[in-house]
Amino acid sequence: MIFSLRFFRVTGVLIFIMCTYAVSLDWPAFHGLDRTNKSKETGLLKKWPAEGPKLLWTASGLGKGYSGVSTSGGIVYTAGIVDKVNYVFAFDNSGKLLWRKEAGGSWEGKSAFARGFEGSRSTPTVNDGMIYYLSDMGLLTVLDAKTGAQKWSLDIRGKYEGHIARYAYAESPLIDGDRLYAAAYGRVGVLCLDKKTGKVIWESERLPGGAGDAGDTYAGYASFIIVNDNGFRQLMAYTADYVYGMNSANGKLLWKVPFANPRHRDNCTDVVYHDGYVLASSGYGHGSMLVKLTKTKDGVSAQEVYRTKLMDNHHGGVIFHNGYVYGAGDESKGWFCLDFKTGKQMWNTPGKGSITFAEGMLYLYDENGKMSLVKARHDKYELVSTFQVPPGGRGAYWAHPVVSNGVLYLRHADNLYAYDVRNPSGRCPGL
Repeated sequence: MIFSLRFFRVTGVLIFIMCTYAVSLDWPAFHGLDRTNKSKETGLLKKWPAEGPKLLWTASGLGKGYSGVSTSGGIVYTAGIVDKVNYVFAFDNSGKLLWRKEAGGSWEGKSAFARGFEGSRSTPTVNDGMIYYLSDMGLLTVLDAKTGAQKWSLDIRGKYEGHIARYAYAESPLIDGDRLYAAAYGRVGVLCLDKKTGKVIWESERLPGGAGDAGDTYAGYASFIIVNDNGFRQLMAYTADYVYGMNSANGKLLWKVPFANPRHRDNCTDVVYHDGYVLASSGYGHGSMLVKLTKTKDGVSAQEVYRTKLMDNHHGGVIFHNGYVYGAGDESKGWFCLDFKTGKQMWNTPGKGSITFAEGMLYLYDENGKMSLVKARHDKYELVSTFQVPPGGRGAYWAHPVVSNGVLYLRHADNLYAYDVRNPSGRCPGL
């Protein structure tokens, strides 16, 4: 009897721990805490009903934008532009609006074509009770996560004479420990700030610009990733002309490789790092490039391994999994799986959009609103389920999908949709 009681007590504790872990998998930043865009969720549906997973709630009133969502402590955050003003929104896990706060004026495209793509780009970053959001005009706004009260702000474009890109600022702020990193791409290259106060820790030297820019540096729209490589904790990102790595301790440029997109200079896709290699990808027919990093006496060198026209990712993201990369091509057309080390095509199928990953499955959010569940296997494309996401306004479905705490979040224009993707048989007791 004593053994039985001890067994049930231990079992109960284990179940409690497992259940607590299962329901606390937040997604506090663009592409997740580690920026790999891979959720650690388990107990998810491996097949959806024909009509799609259950729609839990819809939040409207987000305005124009392509911002994704961040989640923390049962609150969902996103951003949008309403009446030419940036707003950060906070919803509870039933879709109820908790608060919305202004975060600066909005960008207006110079051409009629560019004006067709106005809207928020950055995804709010949640860290240590604060929200960090970069507007399309380069205003960094820091808010209290519970109330939305402003803590501090910094006009990066104005202070550092940053060059606004053709489609405005799109970076999502990166936080590592007590440090906040953001690209200035003006009279200094990159900023390292104290996340609590905004005090400057370091400002890097001005980064090199492209031909014809009189030395000016232009943003490439992508966000930073941060990794440990060759003895350095490196920030990696793009300008419009280069992919580069920087020492996060002091802002020293460690390496750079030319990667200018000759048509539009839009390097939108975050770089992918694995085991000393960096994959860069850019749309408009530019393609993908793999770079090998090697430790040298003076720092780090970067050598190009291959370039391919395949999987010229526009802005939907690329994911590394088990030696292969998955993402969509722009002019190369379709969803791709490539061998990471060689660039060899493993499979290709029609479609184009944004991607995320959870529990061995790819979530492919096509820009026409079709949501697909696909097995993450390199030997063949294996579609499991699809459903159509309703429209939330005009424009393509470009916001990146997110899986967090058993919920699939999909944004289109003015609307945010929350779908239940938990497997009922995999839920903890009482959930």
